[in-house]
This record gives sequence, C-alpha cells and structure tokens, in this order.
Amino acid sequence: MDIALRLTDMSVNLANQVYAILENSPVIDGHNDLLIRLRGMSRYDFDAIDIARDQSDRLHTDIPRLRAGGVGGQFWSVFVPVTMAGEEAVTATLEQIDAAWQMIERYDDFEFAGTADEIETAVANGRIASLMGIEGGHSIGNSLGTLRMMYRLGARYMTLTHTSNTDWADSGTDEVGVGGLSRFGREVVAEMNRLGMLVDLSHVAPSTMRHALAVSEAPAFFSHSNALAKCGHPRNVPDDVLDLVGQTQGIVMATFVPGFLTEAARVWMDALEAEEGRTPSEWLADGTNEDEYRLRRERRLAWLAKNPCPPVSSADVADHLDYMRDRIGVDCIGIGGDLDGIATTPIDLTDVAAYPKLFEELLRRGWSDEDVAKVSFKNLVRVVRRTEEVARKASADRGPSRATIEQLDR
Repeated sequence: MDIALRLTDMSVNLANQVYAILENSPVIDGHNDLLIRLRGMSRYDFDAIDIARDQSDRLHTDIPRLRAGGVGGQFWSVFVPVTMAGEEAVTATLEQIDAAWQMIERYDDFEFAGTADEIETAVANGRIASLMGIEGGHSIGNSLGTLRMMYRLGARYMTLTHTSNTDWADSGTDEVGVGGLSRFGREVVAEMNRLGMLVDLSHVAPSTMRHALAVSEAPAFFSHSNALAKCGHPRNVPDDVLDLVGQTQGIVMATFVPGFLTEAARVWMDALEAEEGRTPSEWLADGTNEDEYRLRRERRLAWLAKNPCPPVSSADVADHLDYMRDRIGVDCIGIGGDLDGIATTPIDLTDVAAYPKLFEELLRRGWSDEDVAKVSFKNLVRVVRRTEEVARKASADRGPSRATIEQLDR
C-alpha cells in the first residue's frame, strides 16, 4: 500500500476514534471570549451577527462550528477590561451577563447549566451546556453582595484578577500589591466556596495562587493556563502550584494562546502588546463604538501581516498537556481555548471546530480513549461537582459574609 494512502487511512481512523469519544464525552471548554467580541462589534445585536450562521470571516465561534467541534459545554466569559472599575465595571459585567442570557434564550442549541447535573442533563438533551465565568475580581466592585448576586444571575467562576491587581489580590502581570491575597481577598475566596463558585486562578500571581489554595476548601481551578516549565509567560502555572492542583484534585484547562505555548510566541506576543499598549482582551473590549472597532481591527491586521506569529500548533498544546499529565495526573487537566480572546491561533486550532485536531494529536501520542474523555469532559464535571459538595457543607456551617474591604483591609 502507498505510504500516503496509509497515512490518510490512519488520519481517518483517528478522526473517527475522536468523534466516537466525543459522542459520550463532548468538549467542555473553560473559557471563550465571544461576548466581549460581540460587545465591540455589534453591541450584542444577534440579528446583525447571527451565530446560528457561519461567522468564520470574523469570529472563532458560531453554532455550526461548535457542533462540528464536538462541544457539549462552554464557559462563556463575561469579561470587562481592567480600565473599568467600581460601579462602571459592575454595570458592564451585568451587561455581559445579560447578553449571555439573551444568547442562551435565543438559540435552542444552548441550555443554561449551573451545576454538574445540569451540564450532564443539557448534554443528554443534545444541547450545549452554557455556563458563565467572570474574568477579573474588579467586576464585583469590592462587594461580597455583588459577588452573591452575580452567582444568582448565573456566574459559576470568577477569576480573582485580570491583567492588573485588584485592591485585594495580585495579578501575575502587575507589580506586587498586597503580596497575594489581603484579608478581604481571603474572605472573597471563602464566600466563593460557600456559594459553590469556582475560584479561578488563571491571571493571578503565584503568591495569590498559593494563598488562595491555602484558604480554599474546593479543588484548584485554572480556566485557561499552561505550564510555566514549558513556556515562561507569567500567566502560566509554576510546578509547585501544579503540585497543589494535583493534591486538591483540581484542574488546569490548557489554553491555545500562542504566547503561553512557546518562548518564540511569547516574545512575539510581548511585541504585539507593546505595539498596541494593551493586552488582546483589553483591545477587544475597549471600544463599543463599531466604527472605532473596525479601525482598530484594520490596524491590528496590518501589524500582524508584517509581524506574523511564530507558528504554534496542536502539538505545542499537547506538549503542555503531556507535561501536566506526567506531573499531576490525567485527572487534573482540561481545555480552555480562550478563542475569540486572542490575536491569532495555533495553525490547526483556528476555531471551535478544531478541538478534534488536538485530541487526534493526543491519541497519536498514545493517550487512551478514557484519558481523552477525561480531558474533554469528565475532569471538569468532577471538579464542579466537588465544588458543589464543598458549598453544601460550608453553607450549612455559615451564612453570607457581611465583611467589607474597609473593615478587613483598611
């Protein structure tokens, strides 16, 4: 048999194997920035940008490609930039949550899921389980009451910081502030445990990671991060913290951000951010004026044409997954692509239809069907369920915290 034909047959067999796995264990992705893209592009006008139709000319995400990628669950990020603070940030986050609900209610393909059981029910119903994640503690305006209300409105994780420090927690991409978590920051984590809200440690400083894991009763959770040992970006997870993830039977959801995958791409991403004066997520969120958004997009595309990203691929994502599996076990890893939140993508992971390419790469490396099923679906559901168990015990022991940052930190 011709070698090329044998390779083709092997590829077909791998693809079929992946789709058989995803039939029962579809992808649950930890982080997608579609909503902030829609804020800038159309102010959440789903008639103008109908994601029931192919939007591949301008987005990484739409329903046809979610289906093609075997996606059964998605944490939709309700992110607002750190340039917003206080009441402005709270209001913008509520608008993001409102847009998420509009999207979920408009499209029959989606079903809100607030618990592990509801994730499984949505998947059994043939729907895409839709969860929400707050990206950055600035969104709660230093208010535990606001945190509780956002949980009631559907938020099921909160990233403690984004690219800058909050008043009570240090970011991985800012100067030292409170040295990890302040007293109020520790109270935020405790209240999230009581609610059953995942404490997301992507974006935070290693000191914040360690403080949060010392306080938290729930499994560790990183919605979109990679291994620092494989790429030196400060957004990635150090080995000692990975070990704590393993000890708590938590999860690190490996991301597709090129600058978090290889050193060459990290240097390139630093140059892009220096050119634009902002991170990719901030760039996406800064303008709600559609004309301004288009002008900024044209400038970015011109820069990217002259300064292409050093190529990264599913093999680089798999390298991080291999490393984390070998260090903390296959039960503690997942996928959080950050699609629609990044300037460019790995060459073969260009949108939400591409997850099977990553799983083909894992199978090619000798991963078992069961291991792939854990990474795609089972590990995340287990972490959510365990977090709910912690919440039931914590809420039986204590009521809502009435603490304020003024009482604890000032």
